[in-house]
Amino acid sequence: MTSELIIDVQPKEISIALLEDKSLVEYQNEPRSASFSVGNIYVAKVRKLMPGLNACFVDVGFEKDAFLHYLDLGSQFNSYEKYLKQVQSDRKKLFPISKATHLPDLAKDGSVQTTLKAGQEIMVQIVKEPISTKGPRLTCELSFAGRYMVLIPFNDKVSVSSKIKKGEERARLKQLVQSIKPKNFGVIVRTSAEGKRVAELDMEMKLLMKRWEDAITKVQKTTERPQVIFEETGRAVALLRDLFNPTYDGIYVNDEEIFGQVKDYVTLIAPEKADIVKRYTGQVPIFDNFNVTKQIKSAFGKTVNYKRGAYLIIEHTEALHVVDVNSGNRIRSENGQEANALEVNLGAADELARQLRLRDMGGIIVVDFIDMNLAEDRQMLYERMCKNMQKDRARHNILPLSKFGLMQITRQRVRPAMDVNVEETCPTCFGKGKIKSSILFTDQLESKIDRLVNKIGIKKFYLHVHPYVAAYINHGLWSIKRKWQIKYGLGVKIVSSQKMAFLQYEFYDRNGDFIDMKEEIETK
Repeated sequence: MTSELIIDVQPKEISIALLEDKSLVEYQNEPRSASFSVGNIYVAKVRKLMPGLNACFVDVGFEKDAFLHYLDLGSQFNSYEKYLKQVQSDRKKLFPISKATHLPDLAKDGSVQTTLKAGQEIMVQIVKEPISTKGPRLTCELSFAGRYMVLIPFNDKVSVSSKIKKGEERARLKQLVQSIKPKNFGVIVRTSAEGKRVAELDMEMKLLMKRWEDAITKVQKTTERPQVIFEETGRAVALLRDLFNPTYDGIYVNDEEIFGQVKDYVTLIAPEKADIVKRYTGQVPIFDNFNVTKQIKSAFGKTVNYKRGAYLIIEHTEALHVVDVNSGNRIRSENGQEANALEVNLGAADELARQLRLRDMGGIIVVDFIDMNLAEDRQMLYERMCKNMQKDRARHNILPLSKFGLMQITRQRVRPAMDVNVEETCPTCFGKGKIKSSILFTDQLESKIDRLVNKIGIKKFYLHVHPYVAAYINHGLWSIKRKWQIKYGLGVKIVSSQKMAFLQYEFYDRNGDFIDMKEEIETK
């Protein structure tokens, strides 16, 4: 299996697509102004105690206060609390963590009332994004995740990932990490550390230690609260850290700055793979070039077609996600209804596993498969679903089919589910339902070009239009495009973009910045 990561950087948003064997399996889209907050560490104040829930609300600067349960304070909370006071007591000289004393563990059956008070300052880390009406979820057990290990302050234990099965390798890694880790720090060794040399692990240990030192120095020097003391790496790099593996054939980026960040990170963690990071400079939009746009439009939405007429209906509610499997108008199997139901269900299991990763659906997922009478068929479907979900990084649990033919899946929910609206709003009528004659569309475009060149003074630009319109403009030896270039100069460039609706157009200057040339008066 080959994997490719495609990063599309636009002025207002960044989109990341992961392809496995050219098939889209993960997709993230965020405004460039928004930060990915899971992993961020804050010094914040307790806003309100909730004794009934044995929890409290903490102000970390979000619209909704964050939720912190007593059990998420962690066993080392007392040690953290004392160290925080020692750091804040001297603004000039940093109190080293190696000299910090370990206090007794926090009692598991204790109360938030006796441990915290309103207005108290604590160090917290976000473990779950704000979802729907809920604020972020917090923990006081801080951790710094790297490619090969996770560094945990005030925890002397070294743990090795259970996915590393060989006893000799587990013992080697444990002994090696024990010898290089600083005092008063614990380490979780990740699966990707298997077979790595001490130099590689030591380099990452120093990198993670620097992150901790930078964070605690911010605590010492600043008095503003709440205060971010550690921010997770950029979205592209964070995704790479968790996903990167030797099967990657290429990482393609269409932005110079993000390209530099990704190149530096890959050079750091896998120098031999630095050449797979490539800067995309083609005129065709990067997602169109790698067939991502078409896959996004076909994979999102309420109805998802997957195999010879069969389709899924996916509905989202506040409490759970519901999936209905339908055979549609597909040709019936010659082997009868049972074989037909099995074939449709197995195809649905393949597509559903992809959809869960693609949309990042979490919480409870209930799937209504087509009824099957044979127990061996139901078992085969369950095993197929389990096998498909092995590629999923999120923690999940799958139950066999119930007597009603329902499969229940729980999947770790860290962010809101990705939901892309694939329906296109008419860009030419603004929802009024009436437009000028479409045969006059190219005349309208020419008037825009004339204004751009002769009045605004922009001589070189790119005009993005729907592929059908682009084909019409480029058609023939004496094409409309050729006439425009003779009349307005060779700076007129036509770009076919699958993202555009049929009569939609967008102008961009030579630097790729959007030029707004739309006027609502066009529709009257």
